[in-house]
Amino acid sequence: MGLKLGGSLCLEILRGLVREADRQGNFVRLDMEDSTCTDGTLALYQALRQETPAVGVVLQARLRRSVEDARRLAGERANVRVCKGIYPEPAPIGFQDRESIRKNFLVLLEILLGAGCPVGIATHDDWLIREARRLVAHLGLCRDGYEFQMLLGVRPDLREQLRAEGERVRIYVPFGERWRAYCLRRFTENPEILGHVLRALLRPDS
Repeated sequence: MGLKLGGSLCLEILRGLVREADRQGNFVRLDMEDSTCTDGTLALYQALRQETPAVGVVLQARLRRSVEDARRLAGERANVRVCKGIYPEPAPIGFQDRESIRKNFLVLLEILLGAGCPVGIATHDDWLIREARRLVAHLGLCRDGYEFQMLLGVRPDLREQLRAEGERVRIYVPFGERWRAYCLRRFTENPEILGHVLRALLRPDS
């Protein structure tokens, strides 16, 4: 969308998309790239959010700063997608081990869900999903206040199990000319996802 070419240019491009989405009763979420884009992406979200509620943003559990970002967003009941984050970051900026990222993921959910924010719980991690559901039950939340989000082709068994148990699940589908590069980057940075995709492809009923 042109963020690194200039914030004002990117804002104008996004403004047109978000306005059209709003006109059609739809919604646009600003995805999050590496830490060099965090401030810029949040600034774009804040500018657009003043014009329409048809926009949301993403926080990455890998980043140490995300707790403070979540507290600020919770104050306005922002629509936030929480994910682990796939970009390697230096230790002063990001957590380095799986368990710290998992723990921070749950902290972000507690802040956002506890404030009544609509939250996209973006993970294929069985443990995190169990803990997220335990948190939702503890808070007494209705299922229209959150949803689980997964990538197409990853853990279809888990996806269908969640749906069968009444959970809302959104599937993310890579789209556009650079979809292949997008997928390869995620496979490289998280080989576990590639394993899930290959197992799904080899299943007789897939």
